[in-house]
Amino acid sequence: MTSAAPPEMDDTLAAQQDALAAYIRDPERVSPPAGVEERRLKIYRDLFFNNVEGMLAGNFPVLRRLYGDDGWRMLIRAFYRDHGCQTPLFTELAREFLRYLEARARGDDSHDDPPWLQELAHYEWVELALQISEARNDEIPHDPNGHLLDGRPLVSPLAWPLAYGWPVHRIGPDYRPDTPPEAPTLLMLRRETDGNVSFHALTPLSFRLLQRLDAEPGLSGLEQLRALAEEAGATDAEAFTREGAAMLARMHAEGTLLGTRQD
Repeated sequence: MTSAAPPEMDDTLAAQQDALAAYIRDPERVSPPAGVEERRLKIYRDLFFNNVEGMLAGNFPVLRRLYGDDGWRMLIRAFYRDHGCQTPLFTELAREFLRYLEARARGDDSHDDPPWLQELAHYEWVELALQISEARNDEIPHDPNGHLLDGRPLVSPLAWPLAYGWPVHRIGPDYRPDTPPEAPTLLMLRRETDGNVSFHALTPLSFRLLQRLDAEPGLSGLEQLRALAEEAGATDAEAFTREGAAMLARMHAEGTLLGTRQD
């Protein structure tokens, strides 16, 4: 039977670990811990930083190209140094980077960040979030062959409508807008049966319909379309409803709608 280490030994080990962690996070401003040779410290520095940088480069490839080698490493170095992660899970690292960008935008420090940085980062992150989502199409009781007008249409939990102020799907090294367009950018990401994520542009009406189906799950498809016609100020509600029924059928055929609710 082994005896427990004295409390002072635990304190010493904790202090050494804290000193090493602080140095690895910010080697430019924090002194290296005593008693560790520089060669070993460099191995730790490079290993930890390069792992984080490489993972984020894979999650945010457009941002990586926009910032270039030096700018990207400076951005990741600032995240690595300044952000206190809320979780140790590597799958949540990209989300932690988003949290850092949000805090950075609210901070007092002067950054020359483009105005669309947070939205572009979110657009790149959401693909990963949808890929690793544990949501399942069979988790909500539904009838895949239900009548979309008489029943209550069910949006797939793997179809995510998104609205951005900037045209995030077009931003890249050759297109860096200075002012946002008048109309928002409406998109949908959907995880297909093969696990890949597909991207789709939405019209304002289709986006609003998806919003309504999620916000008012107790309404039938016909009730949803009539309410949408009233919102849109349609002069011919009957024609609007016919076009809306065709829209629901298309959404069902492509997998955005699973059918009708049975709960």
